[in-house]
Amino acid sequence: MYPDIDSLYISALGYKDLAIPTLNLPKNISLETQTNMLDEVLISIELDRKYKEESIKPYLDDDYYKCWLPTIESEIAVFFPNNDDSLKKVTNIHFPITLESRDWEKRNRKNSDKKSFSTLFKVKFYKNVNGFPGEVLSYDNIVFRATEKNGDVFDLDVSSNDLFIPKDGFFVSLQVLGYTDNAGKLLPNKKYKEIKSKEGVVKIPTNFRPLLPFTDEILQHNTFIKRVFVNNNQWVQFKKGNVNSSLLQSGLTNYGIGITFRVYKED
Repeated sequence: MYPDIDSLYISALGYKDLAIPTLNLPKNISLETQTNMLDEVLISIELDRKYKEESIKPYLDDDYYKCWLPTIESEIAVFFPNNDDSLKKVTNIHFPITLESRDWEKRNRKNSDKKSFSTLFKVKFYKNVNGFPGEVLSYDNIVFRATEKNGDVFDLDVSSNDLFIPKDGFFVSLQVLGYTDNAGKLLPNKKYKEIKSKEGVVKIPTNFRPLLPFTDEILQHNTFIKRVFVNNNQWVQFKKGNVNSSLLQSGLTNYGIGITFRVYKED
């Protein structure tokens, strides 16, 4: 327990999010149910139709200073618009990651020995609600483990998740669950580090590898972030005026996730 953390946030499917002070917590906590009306239901079948495959390439960068430092309690989401009415199914998500060289002097060499990591990530897909991530599109539990052996892009196959792009576009989010052992088992991970200062002990979020490269090649502000102790754990668009970040000061506005999808032809 950390004395400087004074709120407890609880969320559960079918219930409203709850934020309560940790001081004098009650023995029993009640959640208020939340009923959401479904817009539509798509029954999944194997489409026997011709299609063409299209891709949006990920944006890669191995520069340490152009990266987002992920923490366990944070979530980062990227918006993908839908530019026409054709039926589209997402088959792969391409998550760019930054590989760090063991030897700083050799960091610009492609064949340099990379620092090892084994990190578990969770992926979610959200509807676009007034330009922000809204309800989840799929309740599938999608996790993957990334290591330095995956290279600078982790390709996640989601073809079996039947993710069809809504007319208003959708969001792909990424969240760190923590480090794992070599077998992929999640290890105990501290969310915060304690650093001594003149004012006393300061607790800051622990950063996890791999780092996530940002780009200045996307004009729109498609990236959103969510942190437990920022903006009451609500989504914030990643742009100047909303977020204080050295990335934004350098003109780096987006995490450049890529996707591959099928565009089905009309019958």
